[in-house]
Amino acid sequence: MAKEEKSKKASGDGWFKRFFKGIAKWFRDLKSEFKKVSWPSRKTVFDNTVVVLVTMLLTALFVGGLDAGLLKLFELALHG
Repeated sequence: MAKEEKSKKASGDGWFKRFFKGIAKWFRDLKSEFKKVSWPSRKTVFDNTVVVLVTMLLTALFVGGLDAGLLKLFELALHG
């Protein structure tokens, strides 16, 4: 019976090592995948950021103008 308990304990200790080996393998795989990524240049990121900000500004101005125009239209309709 002592032999059986010792055997269970020994096999139970293996999950701990396998768990951390699995985590280490995951990080190694992650590192190799990051090396495969085609990262944009600093200029490309800057140019794309400017395009996004200008588009947001124009959209905000358009929506704000539309809101103000419709508000004025409703005020005229309600107050005659």
